[in-house]
Amino acid sequence: MSNQNNTVDFKVPNLKAQGGLKYIAGLFFVFVVVMSSVVVVDAGKVGVVKKLGAVQEEALNEGVHFKVPFIDTIIQVNTRLNSTKSAALSSSKDLQTVKTEVSVQYSIKGAAAPLTYQKIGLIGQIESSVIEPAIEESVKSVTAKYTAEELITKREKVKTQIQIAIQDFMDTTLNNKGIQNGVKIANVAITDFNFSPEFNRAIELKVKAEQEALQAKNEKIRRVTQAEAAAAEEKLAADASAYAITAASKARAEAIRREAKSLKSNPELIQLRIAEKWDGQLPKFNGSSAVPFLNIDSINTKK
Repeated sequence: MSNQNNTVDFKVPNLKAQGGLKYIAGLFFVFVVVMSSVVVVDAGKVGVVKKLGAVQEEALNEGVHFKVPFIDTIIQVNTRLNSTKSAALSSSKDLQTVKTEVSVQYSIKGAAAPLTYQKIGLIGQIESSVIEPAIEESVKSVTAKYTAEELITKREKVKTQIQIAIQDFMDTTLNNKGIQNGVKIANVAITDFNFSPEFNRAIELKVKAEQEALQAKNEKIRRVTQAEAAAAEEKLAADASAYAITAASKARAEAIRREAKSLKSNPELIQLRIAEKWDGQLPKFNGSSAVPFLNIDSINTKK
């Protein structure tokens, strides 16, 4: 039998190509290791290091840091100013139901971020388990000290007390977990007070009554002012008239006094005044023919 068809061909491996693939794979592995060894912490954040799941005490500041590949995990925690809103239902001092909406601005302290993350969690857990309960409890305790009307008229004072109460509640909660100054309140704003419809109607009626009373008071003041002004004008007119009469009377009295004085010192002047007034007609008397005597000569002599 012939063995020509039983020949087996063997391919020689391309060692050069295999070496190239290994080289590329080695470079890729080195690249992955290098990239896994570097972490960049963004601005406004700190890095919480977890070494095989265990949280490390020291936080990484923003910037470039090295870590152990496949061993260390970096959790970036936001330390910027954050904001959350919450509504709390409570009762005022005069037993009015009030729904208070509060907005809280807060920030996580970088140095306490690892422990805060370990004991509580990230921002979502902090808000739900620390801040929101603090808002609810603080609003209830503060609003109970004021009447519904005072909550509106003393809004700034109420806000300040709520902010202090929220921070105290949060500090107590964090201290119980061994976290000192982990979260700080920057500002608290009362966005709204919502009262019952009955109370709102009562306030509207009160405001309307006060406005009407003020309007009536202003109208009364206006009328009194007008009456006083008219009386003052009448008094001025009367004073002016009385002054004119008094002045005229004084002038006439002075004239009479002077003329009387002249007549007293000069009797002949009486005869002169009579002559000046005489119209040349002799007076007539019924039942008598007597003619009153008028000394014309003496008058003419004086002239």
